[in-house]
Amino acid sequence: MAKHMIDDIEIETSSGNVFADLGLPDAEKLKIKSGLVIEIRKAIRNLGLTQQAAAKRMGISQPKVSDMMRGDFANLSERKLMECLNRLGYDIEIKVRPAADPVGHLTLAVA
Repeated sequence: MAKHMIDDIEIETSSGNVFADLGLPDAEKLKIKSGLVIEIRKAIRNLGLTQQAAAKRMGISQPKVSDMMRGDFANLSERKLMECLNRLGYDIEIKVRPAADPVGHLTLAVA
């Protein structure tokens, strides 16, 4: 990451993954999960659902919806989050292609 100074304040440019920048394990997985949760939160808001109604529609408990709305999604897998989006009326497309680097990356693209 590049560092530079602005008004005597050291600024460090992000890698594009705040979880990696913080040195957290499983940073790629956390980035994907957080992107899915953001989309779930938008869908719940756009559909005008209460947490109880969202929970019923997604097939999870209301406390898990509450946790998700507060940014706590550790107890939900990527697969479960994708299932929640499906149940909220979203299609999910997964593309697999050869990577340019020796190790591939996970990317979440939102339309």
